[in-house]
Amino acid sequence: MIESYQLLFQQFPGCFTVFSFIFGSIVGSFLNVCIYRIPAERSLMFPGSTCGCGTAIAWHHNIPILSWILLRGRAACCGARFSPRYPAIELLTGLLFTASWLLYPAEVAIIGMLFIAFLICATFIDLDHMIIPDRFSVGGMLLGVILSFLFPTLQGVEVVLPVLDHIKAGVLSIIGALIGAGLVYWIAILGELVFRKPAMGEGDVKFVGFIGAFCGWQGAVFAMFGGALIGSAVLLPILLMARLIGKKTVETKSVAIGSTDDQVAVQFGSQVPFGPMLAFAGLIYFLGFDRYVDAYFADFTLSFFSR
Repeated sequence: MIESYQLLFQQFPGCFTVFSFIFGSIVGSFLNVCIYRIPAERSLMFPGSTCGCGTAIAWHHNIPILSWILLRGRAACCGARFSPRYPAIELLTGLLFTASWLLYPAEVAIIGMLFIAFLICATFIDLDHMIIPDRFSVGGMLLGVILSFLFPTLQGVEVVLPVLDHIKAGVLSIIGALIGAGLVYWIAILGELVFRKPAMGEGDVKFVGFIGAFCGWQGAVFAMFGGALIGSAVLLPILLMARLIGKKTVETKSVAIGSTDDQVAVQFGSQVPFGPMLAFAGLIYFLGFDRYVDAYFADFTLSFFSR
């Protein structure tokens, strides 16, 4: 069965690449629902997608990316504007699913798509509400361990001795989760001692554990320090520009399906969500940068113990 699928992949590589993008955009549409409804503790299945005026959205007006373009970003029923973030998340998910498919064997690529979906959901929920739900961090951590045990190739373990290699992969996933969560926990403790205020939330601690469960301890360490570097590169120019022009607040406005407009004021110098930076660094690691990070840690470990 597996050999027949591999032969099919080889004969029609372009078809599966296109399918991975279409599948990703459909998943992205569902992620939009998750991002809006999970923080509100609403059902993901019922009711179906509705406009802000209460009218149900027809299926042909709910086609990922395409419907938003054809309707010019407006609701077909009442003409209300829909945020461009909806098609942007659908497009982003489709592109990232395609990248996962092109970079990895089918088994790892599909698991990677699940990992990417969790990263996207956690990122936008953290941006909107400054929280990372446990279903993505703790639940994702447990899921990463289970999938690593069932599919050792996720941890780069080649199956030679079936039982032992499956256990080895599961243990590597657990180590990644523990090192990731432990590293962030102690950095948060030290940061709180130095700055006299919480430096990092519990959600960030668990979230790096989730990344470690899927990507191993190297991925968790890279997510932590790479996320900090990305945060510095993004935030420092914004803070500097705000100081130069004397602007104290930035107002962002978005429209959510089935909701009214919300206005959020972000005060410069206040807390900023760290989850998106961790997710971006974890994504970079998973989508190809792992070879460089793993090689660096391997060389560092070899040189350290050879002294």
